[in-house]
Amino acid sequence: MSYDEGTAAAFKAVREVPREGLAEWREAVRRHLRPAPGMTVADIGAGTGAFATSLRDWFGIDVVAVEPSAAMRDRIPQSAAIRVLAGDATALPLPDASADAAWLSLVIHHIGDLAAAAREIRRVLRPGALVLIRQGFPGRLVGVELVRWFPETARTVEMYPTLAETCRAFAAAGFRQEALEQVRETYPGSLADILDEVETFRRADTTMRNLTDAELLRGTQRIRRALREAGDREPRGNVLDLLVLR
Repeated sequence: MSYDEGTAAAFKAVREVPREGLAEWREAVRRHLRPAPGMTVADIGAGTGAFATSLRDWFGIDVVAVEPSAAMRDRIPQSAAIRVLAGDATALPLPDASADAAWLSLVIHHIGDLAAAAREIRRVLRPGALVLIRQGFPGRLVGVELVRWFPETARTVEMYPTLAETCRAFAAAGFRQEALEQVRETYPGSLADILDEVETFRRADTTMRNLTDAELLRGTQRIRRALREAGDREPRGNVLDLLVLR
């Protein structure tokens, strides 16, 4: 998926989870990372910087945001605590043993050579450092909002690396699985927001791009039916995996 200016703008508009909806992620990351002053986290595939800024603000730590798309990088707020660098998971612009943890949010499926990425991440992490992966893995999508309304999106996710494949790639680089849990995130507003921005979702989301017009129509009909039955009381949100490796 090419993240040009239009895609980056659409991503920021509809794919970023508002900070108030990330409370469970904040606590899950805190529990595993045990953040401390002076810690540096490499945010790999940082997108438009939603988690880079969250990690900085939540924990008062430094973040190196690595992102291959110039259009996405331009939307990451830089500060003394957030460095923004061009690069990708297989070629990180970081010195050896320079980061205390790596954070990868919905990026595993964009990595062409996961084994090479795992080796590169091992290179830049200090001994004993964590890798925290926020991801929707094939076969584990029951709590994903877009899959609920547009079930054909799972067709694309089924081509992503599985949980087992991801763990094997990182194991070959010397990592072991330390934890796996599911974490909930929420969105404000109602399902009507999806209807209002369905074409924006289609531009911004890898899985939505592959829907046919007929599949998109069926999904919007499902949302309209839910709105008729539940009104604005239908909650919005996702449940995604947090995979922790050390």
